[in-house]
Amino acid sequence: MIGAGPERYTMQQQLYPPGPRGQFYIGNLRDLRNRPLELMQECVEEYGDIAHLRVANIHIYVLNHPDLVEEVLVTSNRNFIKPRLLRDTAEVFGRGLLVSDGEFWLRQRRLMAPAFHRQRIASYATVMTGYTERMLDRWEDGRELDIHAEMMRVTLEIVTKALFGADVTTEDAKRVGHALEIMLERFVDRISILQFLQQLPLPRNLRFRRALATLDAIIYRIIVARRRSGELGDDLLSMLLAAQDDDGTTMSDRQVRDETVTLFLAGHETTAVSLSWTFLLLSQNPHVDTALAEELRRVLGDRAPTLEDLPALTYTAQVVKESMRIYPPAWRVGREAIEECEIGGYRIPAGSQLIMSQWMLHRDARYFDEPLAFRPERWTAELESALPKYAYFPFGGGPRRCIGDQFAVMEATLLLATIARSWRVDVDTEQTIDYWPSITLRPRHGLRAVLRRR
Repeated sequence: MIGAGPERYTMQQQLYPPGPRGQFYIGNLRDLRNRPLELMQECVEEYGDIAHLRVANIHIYVLNHPDLVEEVLVTSNRNFIKPRLLRDTAEVFGRGLLVSDGEFWLRQRRLMAPAFHRQRIASYATVMTGYTERMLDRWEDGRELDIHAEMMRVTLEIVTKALFGADVTTEDAKRVGHALEIMLERFVDRISILQFLQQLPLPRNLRFRRALATLDAIIYRIIVARRRSGELGDDLLSMLLAAQDDDGTTMSDRQVRDETVTLFLAGHETTAVSLSWTFLLLSQNPHVDTALAEELRRVLGDRAPTLEDLPALTYTAQVVKESMRIYPPAWRVGREAIEECEIGGYRIPAGSQLIMSQWMLHRDARYFDEPLAFRPERWTAELESALPKYAYFPFGGGPRRCIGDQFAVMEATLLLATIARSWRVDVDTEQTIDYWPSITLRPRHGLRAVLRRR
């Protein structure tokens, strides 16, 4: 058992809970930057449901109980804002939903909500399966490839179509995808007390600025051209441009740009990462792959899946859900306390940073029997009714829950069904997996695999 429930806590006399000792002045900075997953594991296994870290004079609390997560994300959510690390990415995401807070965030969320209505999301199902089938037409039996790179490519094509319709070329989409890769590297660089170095004309800083300029040039070009044409289609960009607040105001070009960049990242990164880990898990568990293929043969036969098939693809949905449990695409959620408060029996000073890790809670034996075992069938109605709400939260929770969660789940399920009905992706399970925990949890060097036609 990991840790213990918050019911064991009484108000502590000491200001800070226990935690791993850091180095002089920089505290736990090196571990947070170089081995964050291992550090989360250490915090939970050695210090329980709440642990303390420090970077210089910044105090960080690691929370590992569903009740504590719910307290921060739901019950007392108004006392918390996005963490300092995420706010520092404003040079990339501007004031998009990922970064913004307060009344501005609320307005943007309200303006964007119609674009993510269930019926609007459903309209992209044929786009998802269509681009996936185009990818499969290029596949060859016995071919070796990096399945993560392949998933990144197809999900980028899908989100490009969903966002922009026909307004962006394949080459532009590739350039945007490459720029976003560099942006994610910048996120890791932000975990530093020497951030002034990022303003110097160092090679990696120059590369970042070129990538940002490329990204902005492409997106602003599309926005300006669409506004001038006066033509609105059925893509997400059209929805953003047409969105009006109660007083009739619309988004500025900058606001549309910020939300577009956020959606570009979230719309393809989350699904691509999730599917990559899913194929690894299927390769490690052939019996699950066999059961998945049997359901797809029974429900689909020789045709591609449609939106109407989703209710019948119960095991496929369970595979996706279980994969996101073991390998959550977003591996942590962060917040910053606005005012001093109490969490888990400890005083949390204003300005403190809080980390809640899906990577740890999704693997907690208190809530999941054999937590490291890949068992899609565990996701029964009985388990879900008994499970604490925030023992499983791949898309965050509360008012700030990811606005595109239904898009991501539908996309992952449809893509997996389209691929697995006719192909087995044999990931090399002996290769060394190097995790890259940036905003998402990626395989740093990809995943080598061999394609096998069923």
